[in-house]
Amino acid sequence: MAVVFERLLGRGVSQFVSEELDLAGMKISANTLIEMAMIGALISIIGVSLILALYMGFNPILAFVGGIMSSGIIVLVIYAMLEFRIEQRKSFVENILPLYLDLTAANVRSGLALTNAMTVVERPEFKKFNDDIKLMGKQLYSGESMERVLTQLTSRYRSQELKRTIRMILEAERYGGGMTDLLKQIAKDLRNEHIIQKEVSGQLFMYTIFIAFAALAAAPVLFAMTSQMIGITLSIWSKISIGSLSSIPSTGISFLKFSTPQITLAGYQDFALGSIIVISGMCSFIISAISSGRMIRGVRYLPLFMLFGIIVYFVVGLVVGNIFSTIAGG
Repeated sequence: MAVVFERLLGRGVSQFVSEELDLAGMKISANTLIEMAMIGALISIIGVSLILALYMGFNPILAFVGGIMSSGIIVLVIYAMLEFRIEQRKSFVENILPLYLDLTAANVRSGLALTNAMTVVERPEFKKFNDDIKLMGKQLYSGESMERVLTQLTSRYRSQELKRTIRMILEAERYGGGMTDLLKQIAKDLRNEHIIQKEVSGQLFMYTIFIAFAALAAAPVLFAMTSQMIGITLSIWSKISIGSLSSIPSTGISFLKFSTPQITLAGYQDFALGSIIVISGMCSFIISAISSGRMIRGVRYLPLFMLFGIIVYFVVGLVVGNIFSTIAGG
């Protein structure tokens, strides 16, 4: 008997996942996605725990905690991908909505009823939205009310613009009004709103540059230079005998005690790489929030920013290391 994974997490979680999949336009079931997430999380817990315990010498408890954290990361990545897909669909439908309303208004002006006018405007540039238009046509021709059909359309997109547009159309249809003029005015207002959003994004561009420079250039460079300084310091201390320092007079500075540095180069490099990954990852979300108002869109930049920060760290470390070795050799 097949295992129904969605029952293991409760009805609320299953319903939430199902709604997210509908908003993302994905055809897989909630049970399938939950199954993939749970199996991936379980494999991650086992694999990461064994790697940390057997090959990296971690305490078994810490290794297991690391495995749990890795499984949480997998779940977060899946959720972030869903949210990114939802945001993509939202942005797409909001971009084509003014054109869709203009075409619908033209059909109404030519004498078509509103229900027909909204279902005969399929265009190649509408892409997947054409499927929603076809579905609307089937539902309307099968006898469903226009209010129900349009409300279901809004439930497939997380778009306030679409919901407001449909609400105004339904109110105009219910109470009467010039539908053609209304559709044209809504399309015009949406275009003006999009223009304002682009202007605001352009004005905030300097903030974006500053944050990107600080996270992707300045931070990796400083970490790389500090790493080289630690390496040089450790190299110098390795040639100094601590016993020979005991002969140095300590009058007035008796609180000073000479000892080798406690930090290791490998430990600092691990810290630096972890910090760069976190900083560059947060940078992608901050830039996305500033430029578009939607933090989740930063997912698309996340791998690129992390990779760029790590590359800058290693390149600067290599260049600075060569410079110091050249000076020492000269």
